[in-house]
Amino acid sequence: MAQTMTQAADHMTVEVALSVMAAARTGRLLVCDGDDRPTGLVTRAQLAAARAASSYTDRLRLRDVVDAAPAL
Repeated sequence: MAQTMTQAADHMTVEVALSVMAAARTGRLLVCDGDDRPTGLVTRAQLAAARAASSYTDRLRLRDVVDAAPAL
C-alpha cells in the first residue's frame, strides 16, 4: 500500500510546520510551491536545527529551510 506524504506550502513558518508534523505524527514534510509542485523535503531534525540557530526568527519560512539544505 502506498503511503501519502504530508505536504506543506513553502510559505508556512517553521513553527507552524513543526505543529503540523506533530499533529500528523510524521517526521518529514513535502514542501510545495504555490502551484503545488514539490520543491523539497524537510525533516523534523532540520526544522529543529533551524529553530535553534542564532539567526532564527519566527518569520523563517519552509522555503528558506529548503533553499539552505544541501542538494542530494
